[in-house]
Amino acid sequence: MHISGNTLFIPGATSGIGLALALRFQEKGNTVIVGGRREELLARIAAEHPGIDTQRIDTLDPASIRAASAEVLARHPDLNVLVPMAGIMRAENWRNPAGFLESAEDVIATNVLGPIRLIAEFIEHLQGRPDATILTVSSGLAFTPLRVTPSYNASKAAIHLLTESLRLQLKGTSVRLQELVPPAVRTDLMPGHRESAHAMPLDEFIDEVMALLEADPEAREILVERVEFLRYSEVRGEFDQVVAALDAADPHGNAA
Repeated sequence: MHISGNTLFIPGATSGIGLALALRFQEKGNTVIVGGRREELLARIAAEHPGIDTQRIDTLDPASIRAASAEVLARHPDLNVLVPMAGIMRAENWRNPAGFLESAEDVIATNVLGPIRLIAEFIEHLQGRPDATILTVSSGLAFTPLRVTPSYNASKAAIHLLTESLRLQLKGTSVRLQELVPPAVRTDLMPGHRESAHAMPLDEFIDEVMALLEADPEAREILVERVEFLRYSEVRGEFDQVVAALDAADPHGNAA
């Protein structure tokens, strides 16, 4: 995608990477709509950042997604970029069903079903735009897992292969599929992330992402340098060593 001249809807962008991306895209001359569940956060974003539109949406609720998509498209019929950003990450103990099942269901519903439902609502519209993009968000942990977050790892691996598969199906249409693959970034995704020495500062991450998009608008994957350690561990023949290093360096899960 080009970094200016777009109209983007970013559900799940009331904080962290999503909000930082929204603000940076606005600075680059894009029209940005931020989506989220909490109306007080949306109101604060609208007040603090004039020009950003907001939309209440609960990506766990299909009816909410349908209603929100209709409202967004009514206000912004030129929308050409969807960034399904909402996601959660939780530590789980799979040795005890009581310690993981409910969490795992929540993670899969949020991180996999949410993006699928969002894409389903917008795909017809996007195919009618001359230059459209779906920018998915996976993780370095889609390629090299962290022991304590099994469902998160699996959900992001699903997003990676969903992106690859949709790129094949939508070949020949106006819709481009791109995948943002973050490393650990200093946000509130999990307790301790914001203070983790292993996580990349948020501003540095966004700076590099925008530079990569500007340098190659057609990139299949947007990979900051720090995530390549995870993304290509198996290609380098170092999968087991990187898994062990992740667990030893950050055994409590602060390594998205």
